[in-house]
Amino acid sequence: MPTFITLANFTEQGARSIKDSPDRFQAYKQLAEAAGITVKSVHWTEGAYDIVLVTEGPEDAVMATALKMAQLGNVRTQTLRGYTEKEMRGFAAKL
Repeated sequence: MPTFITLANFTEQGARSIKDSPDRFQAYKQLAEAAGITVKSVHWTEGAYDIVLVTEGPEDAVMATALKMAQLGNVRTQTLRGYTEKEMRGFAAKL
């Protein structure tokens, strides 16, 4: 399954209710798992991003779930497709 790294920042709305962030994550996790996505890890961070999320799953399910979360208005996200070392070696072998 493809790996995705999501970088999230709280919106003003999300920051006002930051104490609910762990509960919102659990709701996201249930939604994601129901869509066939595996949540590998979540980290609340300091610095440029507030949350880093690593998931695996079908691209269409990851995208649909991200859009659903965006509708709620608590975070803005940037999702990146991640590749393993093995995948990168396969790409490099084709050069």
